[in-house]
Amino acid sequence: MPSSNPLPPKENNLFKRVLRCYEQKQYKNGLKFSKQILSNPKLSEHGETLAMKGLTLNCLGKKTEAYDFVRRGLRNDLRSHVCWHVYGLLQRSDRKYDEAIKCYRNALKWDKDNLQILRDLSLLQIQMRDIEGYRDTRHQLLILRPVQRASWIGYAMAYHLLQDYEMAMKILEEFRKTQNVKQFDYEHSELLLYQNLVLQEAGLHQEALDHINQYSEQIVDKLELEETKGKVLYYTLQ
Repeated sequence: MPSSNPLPPKENNLFKRVLRCYEQKQYKNGLKFSKQILSNPKLSEHGETLAMKGLTLNCLGKKTEAYDFVRRGLRNDLRSHVCWHVYGLLQRSDRKYDEAIKCYRNALKWDKDNLQILRDLSLLQIQMRDIEGYRDTRHQLLILRPVQRASWIGYAMAYHLLQDYEMAMKILEEFRKTQNVKQFDYEHSELLLYQNLVLQEAGLHQEALDHINQYSEQIVDKLELEETKGKVLYYTLQ
């Protein structure tokens, strides 16, 4: 979603460099580029630039200045998903996780399909044990990125953690059916072992035994295969 307060082309290119410097941990260069934008009298209160300058200062250990700039940026552009996301990142760095989640949710009001904000939100939700919130966020990520493996696994894991094993298995099985299995496919092997774990935790030991026997040729880690077979067989015989 475009900024609610867009920069002129020259300054917009500088702002992209600020973002790139943050991602590459070139914080001093990032400060230099943000200063160039803010030195323009017409842009001295540009919210997103102020927020990014604050975030960069935080990475340099200047926490008080960082909060001042981020809050100033937010006051100047309350409709910016960037400002709210940055404020959330600042709160997260201080382990104020509930406040960070509120900021991420505010950011999503202005850019509801932003993948990075959704991922950051899901990580905090799992950390705070908000599993139902995590499930909803992972579902949104699956809708936005249905071809990505992580989208399916993350959504299935949410139901697994909610102990809705049937739904977790349905999601994993739907994803498994879409896979083109290669020889010595380690990622597919891990998917099968995860499916088996869900069956075990659901108490479906016979189904887990049938599953591990059916797909044993596709499991790359043979030690893990034999250990899983042994464990499942033990519980089947109880």
